[in-house]
Amino acid sequence: MSGNRTRSWRRFKNFINRSKGMGTEKDWRPEKNWKMVYLRSAKLARAKQLGFEYPRKNLLNIAKKALSSESE
Repeated sequence: MSGNRTRSWRRFKNFINRSKGMGTEKDWRPEKNWKMVYLRSAKLARAKQLGFEYPRKNLLNIAKKALSSESE
């Protein structure tokens, strides 16, 4: 097995692995798992991208808000 690992093999592996290391991953990708999104601002932005309302509002809260605004 060690006979296969010649200078050409080492040069090839160095060429393949050259871009792997600290600071090479320049593209930042947002979290795909909703539970992993931590900041509220990030959740608002991600919810806008995904096309749903955050924080989720149920009908009871919407009705209470509407009644309180009518009475004022």
